[in-house]
Amino acid sequence: MKKSGNTILITGGGSGIGAALAHEFHAAGNQVIIAGRRQAALDAIVAEHPGMAALTVDMGDAAAIAAFADRLIADFPALNVVIHNAGIMVVEERIDLAIAEATVATNLLGPIRLTHALLPHLLAQPAATLMTVTSGLAFVPLAATPTYSATKAALHSWSQSMRHQLKDTGIEVIELAPPGVQTDLMPGHAENPEMMPLDDFIAEVMGLLGQEPALEEICVERVKFLREAERRGEFDQVFGVLNAAH
Repeated sequence: MKKSGNTILITGGGSGIGAALAHEFHAAGNQVIIAGRRQAALDAIVAEHPGMAALTVDMGDAAAIAAFADRLIADFPALNVVIHNAGIMVVEERIDLAIAEATVATNLLGPIRLTHALLPHLLAQPAATLMTVTSGLAFVPLAATPTYSATKAALHSWSQSMRHQLKDTGIEVIELAPPGVQTDLMPGHAENPEMMPLDDFIAEVMGLLGQEPALEEICVERVKFLREAERRGEFDQVFGVLNAAH
């Protein structure tokens, strides 16, 4: 992925990690399109970044995604980077079917549906990038958010498979796996001192994205406690530490 001159879509771009990535990519000389459900939040970001664009989409709605993809390609024919950042994370007590179904629709089916709609366009570009935003919880689940953790594990697996399927094309597949970050993904996260400050996370991510040769997985140091637990033979211990309060 080149540093500038791209046309980049960032879903979930109205706040948190998505908005911070949008700022960095815009400042680096890329055309950035942020997408999300809340028009007001998107408009506030665009107002601070002349030249940035915004489109609304509900990533849990299959029909809305198809219409969104058509409009996106028509309005931004140079689109060559898609960052699947939109996601929801909600605590579930036992099984809450409404939460589970909404989480699967947004976090997993959303990226799959949007990629399906955009893939012919991306394949026609000289070079393109698909970036999935997963989580450290893809590797060690948080019991309080079982469906969120499961969707991120599935998205990690899907990213690996898509990377292999597309290896002989011009599309690279990158996975970004954040630790807990100070955002509004869940109530209290933004003020939680145990979460990684957003500015520190984004600075480390942008440095990793600039490495050559390019990395297939972007993992800041703080997430490696989770990402490498299985490799270290410490999955049970890390799972216990992560879920001690549950």
